[in-house]
Amino acid sequence: MSRAVMLQGTGSNVGKSMLVAGLCRAARRRGLSVAPFKPQNMSNNAAVTEDGGEIGRAQALQARACGLAPHTDMNPVLLKPETDVGAQVVVQGKRLTTAKARDYARLKPALMGAVLDSFERLKARHDLVIVEGAGSPAEVNLRAGDIANMGFAEAADVPVVLCGDIDRGGVIAQVVGTQAVICPKDAKRVKGFLINKFRGDPSLFDEGYALIEQHTGWPGFGVAPWFPDAWKLPAEDALDIGHGPSTGSFHVVCLRLSRIANFDDLDPLSQEPGLRVTMLNAGEALPADADLVIIPGSKSTRGDLAFLRAQGWDIDLLAHHRRGGRILGICGGYQMLGHSVSDPEGIEGPAGDTPGLGLLDVTTVMTGDKRLTQVRATHVPSGLGFDGYEIHIGRTTGPDCARPFAQVSGVADGAISADGRVAGSYLHGMFADDGFRAAWLSDMGATPSGASYGDAVDATLDALADHLEASLDVDGILGVAG
Repeated sequence: MSRAVMLQGTGSNVGKSMLVAGLCRAARRRGLSVAPFKPQNMSNNAAVTEDGGEIGRAQALQARACGLAPHTDMNPVLLKPETDVGAQVVVQGKRLTTAKARDYARLKPALMGAVLDSFERLKARHDLVIVEGAGSPAEVNLRAGDIANMGFAEAADVPVVLCGDIDRGGVIAQVVGTQAVICPKDAKRVKGFLINKFRGDPSLFDEGYALIEQHTGWPGFGVAPWFPDAWKLPAEDALDIGHGPSTGSFHVVCLRLSRIANFDDLDPLSQEPGLRVTMLNAGEALPADADLVIIPGSKSTRGDLAFLRAQGWDIDLLAHHRRGGRILGICGGYQMLGHSVSDPEGIEGPAGDTPGLGLLDVTTVMTGDKRLTQVRATHVPSGLGFDGYEIHIGRTTGPDCARPFAQVSGVADGAISADGRVAGSYLHGMFADDGFRAAWLSDMGATPSGASYGDAVDATLDALADHLEASLDVDGILGVAG
């Protein structure tokens, strides 16, 4: 009989995604067929699945920890913020609608059926499902109609382990306070707690740990120290990119757009010791020593063009280009490099046209159809092949498209400027291909490491599982599932 356990957090960013990935790898090493599941995720960093849908990037990493290909059932509801008050709603991999927060609250109860269908399919195929909550069950004002935390746990009859984050402080109040505000029925569903992200000697928290057990009556499953190699794993939040060693001589700068999306292209580059990767924040000037500037994907191309100009980055980019620097635009970043981005139907917001940066002789028109597929491509200048994926709306045309960046099944993708220093492509994930990344970096004048990015990710997942085994009662946590 299939079993499941759900990790819920005392708040956002307590490390649930990382904990689930580590537990998935630990369960797999025990010989179990295990799958990850997150009923509802909010992220613009999506992974394209083999069944032609999209899920949160964290669930794709968790699937890798399980030895599985990502599947839309692993994250049946994905919210992709488009504005401060609204998001695209993706259900079982496909766009359903765009809804404002208040409207989505009314929509949630209707989505529970899809959530439970996906969960039951995973349970039928695997020995164990490890579920990740979203936010916190302590947000009791959201309990009615909830599909992300206790609402799902109750509907699917799944036991819960509560995770607290000691790094942000006040972890005793986090855990005890959660029990105090949730209803007794939900509190009974919690089978224990664990503490995450401890720095220093964990024994110094022995008294606090005992106080939590005393006040809640919940057993503790241990204290997990800070995992220093977390930066080596694909980041779900753009704030986590570039936190590793940064001592290389070749300087790559990526603009941290306000609606940055599918920025996993940066993960393989951040692990190259010959590179120094900088995520440029709002209000910061483009460094004069930048060798390559990457304009990443965006959930709102026209909105982020306005954001880019508000930072003065348009002026910085022109100066960078005049100095002989290189620029790569990926997906939305590619669209921004052209003369204009037109949205006549108002797909991404109010209908209208926005001037582009004019660094590529192309124009883009937003269209209602969404390209969402895994691809095998050939880089035209080098002739090298690589695997990638497309996840975008819009069509880009113009004279520079006569010099395509890549070919996909005989169809041209992207554009390269006449001087060869500005390029754009709709293809994500190209740098995860070790051979292509090494050749491309060499052509840029950088020194590639020749290391395998995929092997490094798997080695880090193994190290994460070892890390949790050494500090937590992993058998006890898995045992909660039955």
